[in-house]
Amino acid sequence: MATRKLSLRNCRVGVIGLGYVGLPLAVEFGKHFETLGFDIRPERVVELERGRDSTLEVSRAELKSADRLAYSTKLADLKRCNVFIVTVPTPIDNYKRPDLTPLVKASETVGQVLRKGAVVVYESTVYPGCTEEVCVPILERVSGLKFNEDFYAGYSPERINPGDKEHRLPTIMKVTSGSNPEVAAFVDSLYRSIITAGTHRASSIRVAEAAKVIENTQRDVNIALINELALIFNRLGIDTQEVLEAAGSKWNFLPFRPGLVGGHCIGVDPYYLTHKAQEIGYHPEMILAGRRINDNMGAYVATEILKLMTSKKIHAKGARVLMLGLTFKENCPDLRNSKVVDVIRELEKFGSKVDVYDPWVDGAEARHEYGIRPIREPKARDYDAVVLAVSHREFKEMGVAKIRRFAKSTHVLYDVKQLFARADVDGRL
Repeated sequence: MATRKLSLRNCRVGVIGLGYVGLPLAVEFGKHFETLGFDIRPERVVELERGRDSTLEVSRAELKSADRLAYSTKLADLKRCNVFIVTVPTPIDNYKRPDLTPLVKASETVGQVLRKGAVVVYESTVYPGCTEEVCVPILERVSGLKFNEDFYAGYSPERINPGDKEHRLPTIMKVTSGSNPEVAAFVDSLYRSIITAGTHRASSIRVAEAAKVIENTQRDVNIALINELALIFNRLGIDTQEVLEAAGSKWNFLPFRPGLVGGHCIGVDPYYLTHKAQEIGYHPEMILAGRRINDNMGAYVATEILKLMTSKKIHAKGARVLMLGLTFKENCPDLRNSKVVDVIRELEKFGSKVDVYDPWVDGAEARHEYGIRPIREPKARDYDAVVLAVSHREFKEMGVAKIRRFAKSTHVLYDVKQLFARADVDGRL
C-alpha cells in the first residue's frame, strides 16, 4: 500500500495555520524535516520571516533554530508536501453551535494539493467523528482521491497552553491516531520525533477526538461547580477563597478557583461535544448546566461591582470604570473569547464609561475583535471603580496602593482574580 513508501526519511511537512497551535508545531518540525508553514494572512508570514511572533509563543531564537522551516501564503508551495497538519481554529457561532468554516476551508485547501500516499493530520478540536464525517469527504471531493487507498488521515489533538513557558509543545505528551494501523504507527512515530514527553497512541481517530474534547469539558464542569459555590457563599456572607483554602487542606481536594471562563478551549470545546450528543438524541444536562453557569459569570461580576458602587453612593450612569486586563488569561496577548468583555458590556448597559488598560494587548486586534480601544496608561484619581480582571504580573507588581491611586477618593476596587487579600479590596469573586 502507498503508506509503505512514506517514512520519516522522506517527510515534507506542511502546517496549515500559523497561530498559537500551528507555529510552535511548525518550528519543532522545522528542526528535523523540510517544513512549510502555510497561512492565509500575508502579514503573519511577513512578521515570521522577519523573526517576530506577535503571539509571543515562540522567541526569535526559537524561530531561527528551525533551519528547515519556510513560510508561505501560496497554495502552489504546499504541493511539495506529503504530510499535512491542519491547525486552524474551531470556534462556535452566536448560537453556541460549532463553526466548522475554518476547518472546511482548510480541508478544501489541502484537497487541492493532495497527492497519492499523503497523510493529513488534524489537530483542531472537534467532536468525535468530525474528521472522518466532515473533513475526509471534502478531501476526497476536492482531490478526486479515495480515502484509505490513495491518501490517509490522522488526528493528534493540540495541547498548547498559551502563555505557559513551562509546559511547551515538546514537554506535553501527545495523543496520536490514524485511519488504519499502519498510518497510526506512522503518525505516532512522526510526533515522537519532536515530542520528548512521549506519545499515547489511541485505537482510533474517534477516540482521540473524544479524548481532546473531554479534557476541557472536565475542567469547565469543575470550574462551574466552584463558580456556583461562590454564588452561594456570597449570599451567605462567606469568603469563597477562605472556604477553598480550608477545604484544600485535605490531600484530595481539587484546587479549582472561581473565575471568568473564556479562551479558545474551555469556553468553546464543551459545545462541540454537546452538539454531537444532541445530534444522536442525548441531552447532556451536566455539561450544559456548567456552561450556563460559566457563561453568566461576567454578568454576575458586573452586578457585584454595581452593588458595591451603589453602597458607596456612586451612580452607575456616568461612572468611570477602569478595567485592568482584557486577555482571557494572564501574561499572554490572547484575546480569543475573553469574558472580560461580558463584564464591560454589562457595565456599559447601566451607563458606565469603561476604560481598558492591558499592557499585553495589541490595540488594533482589540478594536477588530471587540470594538474596544485600550488606553495607553491610566490617569491618577480618574476613576470611580477599578476592576482587576486579569492577573498580569504587571498588576501584581503594582500592588493595591498603586492601583488605588488610579481612583477617586471614594471608589470601588474589585478583584476578579483573587490576586490580593480580601481585606485589601472592596470585593472579590
